[in-house]
Amino acid sequence: MSTIDLLAAVGSVAQSVAPTRLDPVQLFLDADIVVQAVIIGLLAASVWVWMIILSFSMRMGRIHSKSDDFEERFWEAAEPDTMVSVRRRPDLPVARVAAAGLDELGRSGKGGAIRNPAAASARVAQAMEGQVAAESDALADRLNFLATTGSVAPFVGLFGTVWGIMNSFFQIGAQENSSLAVVAPGISEALFATAIGLFAAIPAVIAYNRLSNRVNGFEAKLQRFADQLHAQISREIERA
Repeated sequence: MSTIDLLAAVGSVAQSVAPTRLDPVQLFLDADIVVQAVIIGLLAASVWVWMIILSFSMRMGRIHSKSDDFEERFWEAAEPDTMVSVRRRPDLPVARVAAAGLDELGRSGKGGAIRNPAAASARVAQAMEGQVAAESDALADRLNFLATTGSVAPFVGLFGTVWGIMNSFFQIGAQENSSLAVVAPGISEALFATAIGLFAAIPAVIAYNRLSNRVNGFEAKLQRFADQLHAQISREIERA
């Protein structure tokens, strides 16, 4: 067999074993240790993002259902303060809002009749508004990770990409060969880090906007309940 025939046979074998599509696992295994660390961190962030999305969505569903049930029973109760004491639970924000207003009313009327109805009504409203804001902040607290991931993950992936490209140029200098066969693998591994960064960031941004809207809607729901309760308490104060 001649040398030309041998080279042709080697070329055909190389073509037969060449990958026909991207293999993410192989790209990760072939990547530089720094790029691997970036990818692992981004994948861990992505897993945490999805855990927050699923757990928060289920939690909001439960809170909405329990809040609707509480409001229905609360307005039907003959003594709302008893209703609050019985159903006050750590996972029921609307009960804590009602309790804040009724507790302030109790303190204002402690020791006899309310001397200044207008001031008492204002304090009740302020107490419930403060509790509504506290409940909203507590619900939105876990969403901060989504916002952070959505804004930071692309830059972390870009860092991995820049590092991988720098490593590719180093290989060019070390091998004194600028052919595409030398440069392409390193660049592919580097760009894979950016892809993982976007993979983590895009769901985080979408979920943050969506879940923040749900929190805002629930805050408005709490505020409407507080306004209705404040109106009822104000009437009771005026009658007294």
